[in-house]
Amino acid sequence: MANSFGDQFLKAGLVNKTRLNKAKKSKIRQQKQKNKQKIEVVDEAALAARQAAAEQTARDRELNRQLKEEVERKAVQAQVRQLVEMNRLPRDDGDVGYNFQDGTAIRKIFVSEAVHDKLGRGLLAIARLDDRYEVIPSVVAEKIMLRDESCIVSNATTRLESGEDDPYADYKVPDDLMW
Repeated sequence: MANSFGDQFLKAGLVNKTRLNKAKKSKIRQQKQKNKQKIEVVDEAALAARQAAAEQTARDRELNRQLKEEVERKAVQAQVRQLVEMNRLPRDDGDVGYNFQDGTAIRKIFVSEAVHDKLGRGLLAIARLDDRYEVIPSVVAEKIMLRDESCIVSNATTRLESGEDDPYADYKVPDDLMW
């Protein structure tokens, strides 16, 4: 190392020879001690850079996960919309009102007598699409429920299955009862 920084400082007159030798000896001692004890010298700047990079990758992973969930949710909504629009039955503003529960509210749609009967028996179901309600076959409702249960508002088969311990099972309800 004929042209090291120490030699250049010595030639420029910034340091004397004893100081230069002292610095070289202390550097050699540190290297020996490091090799002997396997002490790792902590470089704070490199450590901070690694930590910042790790935090950035964690943030990027979280953002990517959120974007992926959003894309999947939109794809499911598109599938549900397509299933409802392709399989909805025309209501033609029927003359019989069918009451059903949407959350905590009771809603009413007007359907024909045949559709009303099929809704009551569980052959048809009611699905919420945006701000309107559509009548669809219960087979399609089951496919929609696999994707998103919140879209199906009224399905008589689900109510019958969930009420196995019905205390009023022994009481017969007349077929012509309208509420």
